[in-house]
Amino acid sequence: MVQPSALTSVPGRYNREGGDSTNGAALSWRDYFADKHLVSLIDTALVNNQELQITLQEIEIARNDIRFRHGQLSPSVGAKIGVGVEKVGRYTSQGAGDASTEIIPGKAVPDPLMDYGAVMYANWEVDIWKKLHNAKKAAVARYLSTVEGKNFVLTNLIAEVANSYYELLALDNQLAIVRQNISLQKNALDILKVQKEAARATELAVQKFQAEVLNSQALEFEIRQRITETENKLNFLLGRYPQEIPRDTGSFLTMRPSVVSVGIPSQLLVNRPDIKKAEFELAAAKLDVKVARAEFYPAFDISAALGFQAFKPSYLVKFPESILYSLAGDLAGPLINRNAIKAEFKNANARQLQAMYDYERTILNAYLEVSTALSSIKNLEKQYSLKSEEVAALTRSIDISNDLFSAARADYLEVLLTQRDVLESKLELVETKMQQFKAATNIYRDLGGGWN
Repeated sequence: MVQPSALTSVPGRYNREGGDSTNGAALSWRDYFADKHLVSLIDTALVNNQELQITLQEIEIARNDIRFRHGQLSPSVGAKIGVGVEKVGRYTSQGAGDASTEIIPGKAVPDPLMDYGAVMYANWEVDIWKKLHNAKKAAVARYLSTVEGKNFVLTNLIAEVANSYYELLALDNQLAIVRQNISLQKNALDILKVQKEAARATELAVQKFQAEVLNSQALEFEIRQRITETENKLNFLLGRYPQEIPRDTGSFLTMRPSVVSVGIPSQLLVNRPDIKKAEFELAAAKLDVKVARAEFYPAFDISAALGFQAFKPSYLVKFPESILYSLAGDLAGPLINRNAIKAEFKNANARQLQAMYDYERTILNAYLEVSTALSSIKNLEKQYSLKSEEVAALTRSIDISNDLFSAARADYLEVLLTQRDVLESKLELVETKMQQFKAATNIYRDLGGGWN
């Protein structure tokens, strides 16, 4: 089984622009995410998100199950007041006996016979095999599991809102880049038309540039559609109907995402709520096996009753004649038909194995997610640096290609391809920046980040 301690222990620090380095698993999301608009969106999601509200109700259900299991450990006490009537046949043993019996001298047993009573009763299963105690402990473990499940939902919700927000910022910047590129392409197209009139360019060149402008305009509407979809996704996470998402897109490319600068201690994995949840589920499954095993043993029940009973209301207060009491103890266990108990015991063992495998899988998944996220952060940083240099070089090449084209030292295809390369590289640069932010958000989530 994979254990958290199997990870290589490497000291690590989180670093956020304008803040001190700190441990990610202990850091509140309010400190980790610096954008005020994003903080406001997360606050709204934590209040309105329907999935989170469903999870909170699961916690309430688990809490009530603890109360139910606790109640089974105590005696069940009740009270009842009743009235009845009985008419037996004269030629029966009871009827013949009643006819020849006097309630008081000179007065026979009434026929029909009324029955009035006021009784308190109690039933209690003595938990000699710890079956009920183990069932309560299992309920407590499952309650703690639902609490960790809520924390897991919170962490993922915060990460999903953040990732969607960064995607929205990236799309806004890509839209601005495309619009700028359309303006440049139209200017080049106008110049080309003038050159065509002067017989310095052909109709083929004009049509090629025109097609490129149309392609960029189509790309603009594609990005606008993706912006709408991302806004709607965010609004869904926030539990509200479609509306504009407030954001500041101007400084996206200069923003610095929160990153892990060196590494992380292996112990940080234990802060992941999904691992804690799996641990509690495994503990509950082990207790379920003990409960199922105890079903094979006899159950010891005690029952008692105390009250008043008489055939006439006025006689209920006569002592000691109207007093009714009983006390009984039963020891009962299965003898012949034990197949149902055996089946439940086998099911409990199978569920325990499932919980163990789920625990192992959760730890393995956590290990791989953190490893992937750390690698992604490191590689994206290098990729963004190289992509920035590429954009700078291609941007300079636009002016060069335009000058050469104006001097008839380059043909229109070189200008066209240069503009296309610049557009693609700028869009990829924004995409890389977005991936950097997502990687920083994902490592925060994968380490079980703070949700307070």
